[in-house]
Amino acid sequence: MTKRIFILLSCLCLTGLGGFAQSYQLGLLKYSGGGDWYANLETSLPNLIRFCNANLKTSINPEQAVVEAGSAEIFNYPFIHMTGHGNVIFSNQEAENLRNYLIGGGFLHVSDNYGMDVFVRTQLKKVFPELDLVELPFSHPIYHQMYNFDKGLPKVHEHDNKAPQGFGLIYKGRLVCFYDYECDLGDGWESYDIHKDSPEAHERALRMGANIISYVFMNTAVK
Repeated sequence: MTKRIFILLSCLCLTGLGGFAQSYQLGLLKYSGGGDWYANLETSLPNLIRFCNANLKTSINPEQAVVEAGSAEIFNYPFIHMTGHGNVIFSNQEAENLRNYLIGGGFLHVSDNYGMDVFVRTQLKKVFPELDLVELPFSHPIYHQMYNFDKGLPKVHEHDNKAPQGFGLIYKGRLVCFYDYECDLGDGWESYDIHKDSPEAHERALRMGANIISYVFMNTAVK
């Protein structure tokens, strides 16, 4: 199963960000526990996809996919986005499936809408017991793709008046999961009528999202 994602990512990385032989989809992770995995369902990822296709010249399918943590279908999507405000629970089978997906070349982006931090940290530890989330330095390449973020993540929404932080899980030298905390990128990607964010905040969020997409597809080659 993991070979499928290896092969897909190899092809994507070899061709660069533009000019892919075929379109591919991004996935939104559906999880159990009562948290609202669907919080940004309508416009968040679709807006990011449109932005990337226009500015990075990607050929991402404009329709996002919804994929469950324990499903074999997750291996069809090179990039999975996860968000919400509340509880997250991965069963043993789901944790193992996510681990195999990430080890096999997949990538997970987690965006805390506010309130999921304590839950998602516990569940990510279930996926990778041997790894700890580490804060990425501002010099990390994920902040310096097409757009430069010299001070790290942009602040989209105020939660606890804390500075935004970007954390990662690094497996055998490869960043397999990026977690934005006190930032709310997922909300920042949504359309204006939902949160009434300023055009500047919306643009910053989309640019950082595009950096994540660029980093994943240019740096997740098979080793």
